[in-house]
Amino acid sequence: MSAPDPAAPHPARRYVFLALKIAVSIILLVVLLSRIDAGQLWATARKASIAWLAVALVIYFVNVVASSWRWHVLLSAQRVNVPIWTLVKSFLVALYFNNFLPSNIGGDFIRIRDTAKATGSKTLATLVILCDRVIGVIALVLVAATGATMVAEIGGHVGSPIWPSWLWAGFLIGTIVSAPAVLAPAGVGRLLQPLTVIHPEWVGDRIEDLTAALSRFREHPGAILGCFAGAVFVQGTIVLFYIAVAHALHVPVEGWDLAVIVPLSFIVQMLPVSLNGFGIREATFSFYFTRVGLPMEAAILTSLVAQAMIMLFSLVGAGVWFARGHQ
Repeated sequence: MSAPDPAAPHPARRYVFLALKIAVSIILLVVLLSRIDAGQLWATARKASIAWLAVALVIYFVNVVASSWRWHVLLSAQRVNVPIWTLVKSFLVALYFNNFLPSNIGGDFIRIRDTAKATGSKTLATLVILCDRVIGVIALVLVAATGATMVAEIGGHVGSPIWPSWLWAGFLIGTIVSAPAVLAPAGVGRLLQPLTVIHPEWVGDRIEDLTAALSRFREHPGAILGCFAGAVFVQGTIVLFYIAVAHALHVPVEGWDLAVIVPLSFIVQMLPVSLNGFGIREATFSFYFTRVGLPMEAAILTSLVAQAMIMLFSLVGAGVWFARGHQ
């Protein structure tokens, strides 16, 4: 019988972290809801336009297909051919796991597992997902920076908490920090060499696989640029999705304001301090909406209904998952 891995996280520790996340989400939601008329919030939600909510779901489907296409482009650059429809189905399952498990890692695990056989390497499958994630975050910041710039150009808002210069600086820093991974993969390999002290053979093989994969990306710059363009499109469709939801709820928020707050809320949700972003996402929306002269009720309603629509859509992924014969 093998001894337990001392590096593995203790189950009790995981439960404690999960309990803390749930507590943070509940406390934030309770505090926010205590400052508004919850009854009026529900009454407004019941008057939502079904037609506009349907439009929002269609836009979200386009978003999923575009996200899957980005994934396909990166895999193709690694000489891995997976049918786009197969990736769409995998992405739907990952979306379901992301929304109904207390972590986004579950969805990434599904995507890695579904392409590990085609890539012939879990390391390569993981690198592709990581690259996709990094490019997506940079595109998020770019969309937010563009939105903030447009808000400033059309007059801005008194007391707006977001300055375009901050966001443009974040975009440039992210791009500069990420670029060497593709431009100088051998340097990344040398930088990681000290990790071989952990396990020379195993870690050394992974570093070699990583360097080879980054070299293939360098040989196909069009794939990286195409994935980035796709990422900008994906983030743009997310903003359009929220615009459709706002129209459905009759919330008078400007599209450029949503182009700022939606990407920023996604970035904030990456912090592992709440249960799938609940509470912290609504607090972020409330903070921005109140700074641009909109009521907190509008912020919370827009955030919660949009998330409910995303969770509703992600149930399609549950159907795909069970259709595979899993229990």
